[in-house]
Amino acid sequence: MLMAAEKGDITTIIGGIAPDWGPFGSLGNEARVMIQVVMAAAILLCLGIAIWGAAKQRIGATALRDTFSAEQGKGLIVAGLTGVFIIGSLGTVFTIVYGMAV
Repeated sequence: MLMAAEKGDITTIIGGIAPDWGPFGSLGNEARVMIQVVMAAAILLCLGIAIWGAAKQRIGATALRDTFSAEQGKGLIVAGLTGVFIIGSLGTVFTIVYGMAV
């Protein structure tokens, strides 16, 4: 009788689908931490832009009745959240592209 999952456990399954560092796998821990710090700072910057855009939209739409400021706020919100999404998914994108190249 052959058991399909005889030697594996849940860490084998999860480790198989979790993204690794792809082309950055050979980097040392210090380099990985530097990349993570830069990405975290960029995400915080993008979130700050989105919050600034929300404040600009709210103040422009109600207090000042300035439609240009409100539209500019919408653009900042979209740009900030798009930046967060792109930066957050860079690790996965690099891993997929690197896996396809290998």
